[in-house]
Amino acid sequence: MDRLAAMQTFVRVAEAGSFTAVAEQMNVARSAVTRQIAALEAHLGVKLIARSTRRLSLTSAGASYIDQCRDILDRIDEAEGNLAGERQTLRGEIRASVPMTFGLLHLTPLILEFSQAHPDIRIDLDFNDRRVNLIEEGMDFALRITDRLLPETTVARRLTTCRSVVVASPGYLQLHGEPKHPDELAQRACLAYSLTSRSSWPFIIDGARHWVEISGPITANNGNALQDAALQGMGIAYEPTFIAAEAIRQGKLVPILKNFQIPVLDMFAVFPGNRFVPQRVRAFVDFLAERLGPDPYWDRGLNLE
Repeated sequence: MDRLAAMQTFVRVAEAGSFTAVAEQMNVARSAVTRQIAALEAHLGVKLIARSTRRLSLTSAGASYIDQCRDILDRIDEAEGNLAGERQTLRGEIRASVPMTFGLLHLTPLILEFSQAHPDIRIDLDFNDRRVNLIEEGMDFALRITDRLLPETTVARRLTTCRSVVVASPGYLQLHGEPKHPDELAQRACLAYSLTSRSSWPFIIDGARHWVEISGPITANNGNALQDAALQGMGIAYEPTFIAAEAIRQGKLVPILKNFQIPVLDMFAVFPGNRFVPQRVRAFVDFLAERLGPDPYWDRGLNLE
């Protein structure tokens, strides 16, 4: 038995609460995971995990042992990371969850650049707009876009700023006219993003957040789909500039309500809170922060004031 591998598997199973989930993460049969845990328990002479038909839970011995396993694994990661820093060679796998449209538009070329510089790293990305459970799904980090303060217990790194803009096609504005105040949106066809608020959009008016009730013909959980609808003149969209910037530059979409401030969002790399962050993951996140920066390239040259 490889005790180090068995310890890694034990920690994964304990955090995920599932043999099946860990088997899928490791791309092995569930029986291989259960055998590895059974071998570790046999070696230690104690039961680490109490199994039932509904859930897994740690025994008292398992709860004590997992903290020591994490400490050992973190020290190994740190030692390897220090050596990697000295020889400038990073190795291993990075698993990350990223917003679909942002990932496809802006992250893919950065990944190619990073991979060329670090050919011994394997990057496994989950393009998904839902909020994943980092521990259960075995992710090293997730990119999250929010205007809310993260909980104090969250381990995160701010990467860049995400601005939003209200846009419509020239054809839509010619046919329906341009609204002069956000409240007029209540009488317009609006294209709603369903993963935030499908019924209202926020603006900053007189220093306070003001929510405008909206409705329209299309609701979707993908910003690209909403932009396509706006380009076809089907309504007004409230889009992040990382999606809309190119269409604005080409004159295919027109920013409206420019006199009214829209709340600015931040993009964070969020890490599992109870794990040491390996050197390869820190290096990748540092690279993203440097390339994106406080003034993201997609906003440069946009006149939104």
